[in-house]
Formats: sequence, C-alpha cells, structure tokens
Amino acid sequence: MTEKIIEALKKAESLLESKDLDSHAAQLLMQFITDKSNASLLADMREPLTPHQKRDFWKGLNEMLDGKPVQHIIGEELFYGYPFKVNEHVLIPRPETEELVQGALYRAKKLFASGPIKVADIGTGSGAIAISFKKERPDAEVTATDISREALAVAQRNADRNQAEICFVQGDLAEPLAGKVWDVILSNPPYIALEEAQSMSKTVLDYEPHHALFAEENGLFFYKRLAKDLPKLMNKRALIGVEIGHQQGESVHALFAEAFPDAVIETVKDINGKDRMIFCEIV
Repeated sequence: MTEKIIEALKKAESLLESKDLDSHAAQLLMQFITDKSNASLLADMREPLTPHQKRDFWKGLNEMLDGKPVQHIIGEELFYGYPFKVNEHVLIPRPETEELVQGALYRAKKLFASGPIKVADIGTGSGAIAISFKKERPDAEVTATDISREALAVAQRNADRNQAEICFVQGDLAEPLAGKVWDVILSNPPYIALEEAQSMSKTVLDYEPHHALFAEENGLFFYKRLAKDLPKLMNKRALIGVEIGHQQGESVHALFAEAFPDAVIETVKDINGKDRMIFCEIV
C-alpha cells in the first residue's frame, strides 16, 4: 500500500509526541530518507514514498521511538551552517553552543582586528567550535584538544570534510596547551551535576558520552580546573569563552573573577534568556 510523505509524517509526528519526543525529528529523518531539502520536502508533501523509502523511514522512526537521536540515524548535525558527523563518541552539537561561537567571534574581532591569532578549543568533541571558528576567521591558528581519541577521530573527519586546518591534540583539558601562550581559549566542558542524571531523557543518557556531559562538584569541577590552569596560558591581551549550565553563572563568574582580577567578565544569556556563557576579556 502506497503512503504519501505527508501521511507518513503525520503518523510519525503523532507517535513521537505520544512519547514526549521531538516531533520535528520526523521531518529531519524524512529529508534524509528522500534526499530532499526542507523546501523541496514541503513542496513535495503529496508525493508517494517508494517501497524502499517507506521501509527505511519506518525503520528509522522505530529506532527514534526507542530513544535513538535522529542525528545518529542520519549520521550528522548542522552547526553554524556546517555539517558535522556525529556518533556515540561525541556530543551532538547544540544551538546554544552556536551562540558561544558567535559571541567569541564578535569579541575576537574587537580585541584582534586583523592578523593571525592563536586559538584553542578545550574538549573539542566533534570539533564543532574549533572548525566553525576557523571557517569564520580563516587567519586564526586553531588547536583543539580532547581526552578521547575516538572523539578526536570524529573531529578530524569533520575538519577534513569542512576543509578546515585544525591541529588536534589528545590530552586532559588544558594540559596539551602548556608551553605556549594563547589569544583565545574556548571550551564547552562537561557541566551537568551528577545528581541531575535521573531527570534527563533516555535519548541523552543512552546515546551520548557521559564523560562529556557530567562533572563532579555540582557541575563545577572543570571550571575550577580551567580557572586554575588558564592564567598561565593566556596572552597579555586575550579572550576566554566557556559555555555554562543555566544555574552556574554566578559561580563560574566568581571563579574567573578570582583567576583574572583585572579582566572584564560577562555572564551572557542564550536566546531563551538563560545564563549560558561566560566571556573573560583580558586587556
């Protein structure tokens, strides 16, 4: 029995909603299965699915109903307009992190109008921050670190795919950056308190790497390490940008204010009005 795109989508969205899952994911899956852009899919909603497309769509939809992220089924996620391969070894890039990149690019332009700058991304995961920054600011010399070799392999493939020249280094947090001074250091470290795991969705808990999500000391462990280590690594004129949990603004602001007493430190809200970033301008 033939099934039109719009019919399959309506059923799929209803099933996802019944499990409190993101119904928009059905459209992303359909775009992937039919190899259509968003605009083409909307224009072709009354086209019938081929038997092959129908089979693959419902197979993927059943995986999503079991909690598997649509990004793992289609194998990628867009971030800052660039495609990034994702799998179980890396976090799926979030829109909030795009705001960190945007804010860092804006502030770096003010601090360093032109010329090469040395940039580091600590805990790079898929490479989203490092690669997007490099693509938007080609004169930057970008290094990206991660403790996970598997994550670095994903990041390297993403750099190759997006034609971004990045130096990837395996190591714990800022340790691989020692011995040099840096103009910009960015990081989206693990910041979810261990106690919050029980309230998180199955999609996140079962399919994303826990070492990239959770941190001890009420989620502040890695910020404390960064506040301790970064003063030795920053140039005299420099920028630090980190993503934070929405209840951590005051605590992380205080950590960096103590580490950099003469810096201009901002707590910046995301598009949803929640504290999401700390920027530290050393001038």
